[in-house]
Amino acid sequence: MTFPPTDYLDLEHTDHWSLFEKVTNVWEALPLIASYLQFRLKPAIHGKQIGRPFISNAVYIGHGTTIEQGAMVKGPAWIGDRCQIRAGCYIRENVMVGNDAVLGNSCELKNCIVFDAAQIPHFNYVGDSILGYRAHLGAGVILSNVRLDHGEITVRGPDSAIPTGLKKFGAIVGDCAEIGCHAMISPGALLGRESVIHPGVHWKGLLPARTMAKLRQEIVTAPRS
Repeated sequence: MTFPPTDYLDLEHTDHWSLFEKVTNVWEALPLIASYLQFRLKPAIHGKQIGRPFISNAVYIGHGTTIEQGAMVKGPAWIGDRCQIRAGCYIRENVMVGNDAVLGNSCELKNCIVFDAAQIPHFNYVGDSILGYRAHLGAGVILSNVRLDHGEITVRGPDSAIPTGLKKFGAIVGDCAEIGCHAMISPGALLGRESVIHPGVHWKGLLPARTMAKLRQEIVTAPRS
């Protein structure tokens, strides 16, 4: 069983589609990010800075992008056009962001690919992950990228666990997927196109395209004594 990139991602919505050319399983693009940036990144700042955000030398910022004071872009990083990098955003090493994306307050990103128009607006962690076109993370969503025992991460298929060869791998979030506030996504999750994870869900493994994951809980009310 394989998981090709085009099952989850519209490669027309990234300038870095060549990363996926020789990839069999979509997560195999993650270890290629560092070398891709090493050879192709040409640092430049074309966007607007509000105040004095920290931007290192190994960073490309596209036209029309705004970076607010209090943001830190360590790099290597490649950020596209018309993005919003808001105060308190922490962009670490090997991050690639498409056009029209939103990266907000208290969000941390490292070794990831963010496609066009994705939104990571509030209190999110995105490590060793890929977010598709118009994917959206609600406030407090965490894409966990390391197992508790630090072992190899597997993808939970319908019948078996599929080894990835990676010890750091968060999630593949397909195009137009929605993840509700304070959901926790365990390492090695694959979320299909237009899938929905409701707030507060702890999700592991595969979620097919156009499928919802709901959390049902009983709430009891009582008079205050």
